[in-house]
Amino acid sequence: MPQKAFRFGVVAGATDGGARWLATARRAEELGYSTLLCPDNLNMPTPTAALAAAAAATTELRVGSFVLASPLRTARAAAWEAHSLTVVTDGRFELGLGTGRPEMRQQAEELGLPYGSGQERLDSISETIDHVRRLDGDGHTPVMIAAGGPKVRRLAGRKADIVTMAGGVLTTREEMTGYVEEVRSAAGDRDLEFAMNIWVVGDTVPPWIRGFIGVDAETLIEHDSLGLLRGDIDDMVAELERRRAEHGVSYFSVNGAFLEEFAPVVARLSGK
Repeated sequence: MPQKAFRFGVVAGATDGGARWLATARRAEELGYSTLLCPDNLNMPTPTAALAAAAAATTELRVGSFVLASPLRTARAAAWEAHSLTVVTDGRFELGLGTGRPEMRQQAEELGLPYGSGQERLDSISETIDHVRRLDGDGHTPVMIAAGGPKVRRLAGRKADIVTMAGGVLTTREEMTGYVEEVRSAAGDRDLEFAMNIWVVGDTVPPWIRGFIGVDAETLIEHDSLGLLRGDIDDMVAELERRRAEHGVSYFSVNGAFLEEFAPVVARLSGK
């Protein structure tokens, strides 16, 4: 398949109040990012409200969930929220879906919902997509699936528009090649966009990111981690071009902490 043009997202939560959040959205648009992506967690404002506000404060910036965790909503409720965002943003919403991290078991309990088995959470993602397609009618909400295991990779190949390769932070390049092939095999002749989240830009891992990924910069460098992007702008550009050539990944997201630092790469590669 022909290579897709590069585009870029920034992952941030509306944890510092409305003014700061809207400033982030406007700045992301100004710097040429394609999408503002919002995590899903009971400890921060819901993506539904945050993304609607961000879209209203911008003109072309896309907004997306990164990702709605299936244990925190029924499939029908998730589809309702997603379709509503598609409507109120005039089609600028991307629905990211995932099975949820283990610590969300307690959050699901707080909502009076079952955490569910792995298969039940996977089935919920599939049912959410079916509900969204029905609600969309003649429209089409782009669906992203965070694909971290073989079953979800196969589901993503069958039903997603965008597939975020969400393997472990120390996944090797060879392993990633195999994971992409799994998705492509399940997709058949469906045209997919492949995405990847970059946890760290540069040589320093912020404390909250280290707590989330569980490794330090030295370990990332030692393992040639795909979760790390380092060097000067030319080095970073060359590395992303390599990843597109080797894995077909053209949609990259970074944490909001690196919004400004990563912007020169966005300027060099967006749309190319």
